Amino acid sequence: MTDYGHDLLFGTFLTPTAETAGRVVELARLTERSGLDMVSVQDHPYQPAFLDAWTLLTGIATATERVKVFPNVANLPLRPPAVLARAAASLDVLSGGRVELGLGAGVFWDAIGAEGGPRRTPAEAVTALEEAIAIIRGLWRPGDPLHLDGKHYQVQGAKPGPIPPHDISVWLGALKPRMLRLTGRLADGWLPSSPYVPPERLAEGNRIIDEAAEAAGRSPGDVRRLYNIFGRFGRSAGFLQGPPTAWAEQLAELTLEHGVSAFILASDDPDDIRRFAAEVVPAVRELVAAERAGTGGDATTTGRTAAGKDAQAPDRNGAPKTAPRAHDLTGETAEGLGVTPTPDDGVRLSAERVWDESTRPTGPKPEPGRRYTARERANGQHLIDVHDHLRAELAQLRDLMEQVLAGTMDPGTARSHIHTMTMRQNNWTLGTYCASYCRAVTVHHTLEDRGVFPHLRAADPRLAPVLDRLEEEHHAIHGVIERVDRALVAFVNSPDGATELRAAVDLLTDTLLSHLSYEERELVEPLARLGFQ
Repeated sequence: MTDYGHDLLFGTFLTPTAETAGRVVELARLTERSGLDMVSVQDHPYQPAFLDAWTLLTGIATATERVKVFPNVANLPLRPPAVLARAAASLDVLSGGRVELGLGAGVFWDAIGAEGGPRRTPAEAVTALEEAIAIIRGLWRPGDPLHLDGKHYQVQGAKPGPIPPHDISVWLGALKPRMLRLTGRLADGWLPSSPYVPPERLAEGNRIIDEAAEAAGRSPGDVRRLYNIFGRFGRSAGFLQGPPTAWAEQLAELTLEHGVSAFILASDDPDDIRRFAAEVVPAVRELVAAERAGTGGDATTTGRTAAGKDAQAPDRNGAPKTAPRAHDLTGETAEGLGVTPTPDDGVRLSAERVWDESTRPTGPKPEPGRRYTARERANGQHLIDVHDHLRAELAQLRDLMEQVLAGTMDPGTARSHIHTMTMRQNNWTLGTYCASYCRAVTVHHTLEDRGVFPHLRAADPRLAPVLDRLEEEHHAIHGVIERVDRALVAFVNSPDGATELRAAVDLLTDTLLSHLSYEERELVEPLARLGFQ
């Protein structure tokens, strides 16, 4: 666990499209109005469809009053370091100290060469970057004229100035070990992007940076960790693919486990920016603050309160369900967990039973008096959030059935909808429900075929009877879903098809909701205690 303790920053990463220049500036204004801290833009000088980054940043700084602005990241091979230093310092003066410098060694060398820039090997690019940092910082400090006779850059008596009104940070977009070591030795921050450095690679990058910083006589905490994040708000369980509460839990985990203290959302969608600012950012701040204070805030309450809503999945009849009450549960809930499994309301729509609920085993009792951290609570809550998605899909499936029976939708169309649902796509027969949907809550996951059930079985053998039963029920649920599919087909040719279809959907409703409640009752606390992998 590495939390370097930096204050949290949030911002946007905008595409500098020339055709929609006014919209780009408006998105920057929206970033500020939404309460975010920073606006950044790509810098690809060889891209004719893009505005020049420094010209655009000047326009953004003029159109805003508070947010920091920076290139993400400046293309060093096409921006001579002395000129780059003066450009950044000039904008810092004009903006009242709101400029930072994201800096890269260069990529897309053919495009750079086409613009008249140098072609460099990876080693040459890193050496050139190190020389450039010395020149840039030298021209930002008052003092004697600067002299540097480097392999790639030379300055002979360049006079410092203009002097920026605040200490401009140099954040490096580093990927490979040589660049990471340079970051640890010289930079003020590490600025990778999630598609290139996914969460599971952050620990290794941090290790290299930390070792280089210490070897250079610096503290690892001298290097802020920033992260360009790409995601989509939805109902999936992957990294930054779910609801705002899941985003908040995952980003807080990155801060507490990997020391990331600045998150820059790569999106040109105003709705995503608003949602990120209103629903994700406050929850991340609260989760991190609670953990840093040692209070272990409730991830469920924190995330949902910050989002300004407490959305509940529909019940089996499609109506919003009330918040679950602890005394409705048949199992025991850990007192200090602060996460309540969804109760089984006992309602059954079908006279048929797929299994005998009275034979379900129960796992070990929660440890009395145990306290759970915010991350542990988030682990437990994530299972409920994913289940709520399946409950919502079940309500949707019942609505499709009613449309088919009413003649407003043909069975083929309904089947197509159902086949896109999570519950249908998931391979229940392999007992991998949690493996494919729950493991994503641990931000440092590997997406390899390593299931949650095997992990829990190994971590706490006392859970084996429960896990065996859950896997058996997964097989049964798959069969019931196949029965719904057959009933849709039969409805076309049989006058009794309507009865069969309704009976199949009612049976699915009973079995799925009963199973999800049982799984939450037995696994929410173990998942909080043991994690997902």
